[in-house]
Amino acid sequence: MKKEALLYDKLTHGEVQCRTCQRRCVIAEGDAGWCHTRVNERGKLYSLIYGEVSSLSVNPIEKKPVFHFYPGSRWLSLGSWGCNFRCPGCQNWDIAHWKGKDFAKGSYLAPKDQVDMALRHGCVGLSWTFNEPTLWFEYTLDTAKLAKKKGLYTNYVTNGFITEEAFDIFAPYLDVYRVDIKGFSNTTYQKIAHIPEFGSILKVTEKAKECGIHVEVVTNIIPGFNDDDTQLQGIASWINKSLGPDTPWHVTRFYPDCKLAHLEETPITTLEHAQEIGKNCGLRYVYLGNVPGHKGENTYCYNCSALLIKRYVFDVVKNRIQGGKCPECGVTIAGRF
Repeated sequence: MKKEALLYDKLTHGEVQCRTCQRRCVIAEGDAGWCHTRVNERGKLYSLIYGEVSSLSVNPIEKKPVFHFYPGSRWLSLGSWGCNFRCPGCQNWDIAHWKGKDFAKGSYLAPKDQVDMALRHGCVGLSWTFNEPTLWFEYTLDTAKLAKKKGLYTNYVTNGFITEEAFDIFAPYLDVYRVDIKGFSNTTYQKIAHIPEFGSILKVTEKAKECGIHVEVVTNIIPGFNDDDTQLQGIASWINKSLGPDTPWHVTRFYPDCKLAHLEETPITTLEHAQEIGKNCGLRYVYLGNVPGHKGENTYCYNCSALLIKRYVFDVVKNRIQGGKCPECGVTIAGRF
């Protein structure tokens, strides 16, 4: 469904400038933006993907991954089409690298229908994931407003490249901001995301924390791209200083796909080394991802090292946290439990 975009400026000669993501595309009449999801028609900018669903499922929140916001809770998870990045190793490249093809018949889902579906399936919230939800801005905003009235939580699984003005509009309706930090150098972001710098991503993430939104950070460690100590220490130190030591950091295993299908999987020793770096930088909760059965999936008390939450893949096998505290030493565990 086509709907007029919420954030754009009209320029001269029929051009418009999108203000939804940080690319801030200047789009000539009849053209689409870099993401292919927004088109200029007679000097007005329209979203082409309002309510258009590419993927839909009910998942535990651990799949985002989010580990410190009601572990084991069920969320209605939805994605649309397109992305403002073109990550060469994207696991969802078939929808994220979409370039304006036709939608599947019957793919439209109205905001009210999404909320009703979540309630019907016993979900505690809505998670916009699978592709970059910023491109779905108008739709997710309309749905989030309805969701909050029905007592549902909301979650963005994002690359963080949203503009500050778009984030400010959405922030009052957002509970969880699960952000990818893909590296800690402009060179890495130029190779992976095709953007000149990444500082503005950090700034919006810091704003999310300041707004009281629950933030968790994910770094998918790709051999030869972002697995050097300098970048890993940079991410961990930034999290500790700017978001706080209680902010969970997920270091996840890369699996070869798309244009990086020739690479090897991330060695588990690399992930364990990243976890050690995170802890040495002062982080209390550093998790390993995409390594089923590894103890790095579990939550331990930072004070007494007691096992608090045992996980296997996306399932919570045991949760010993009582009233948000460790049952052994009584220290408060950050998050919502």
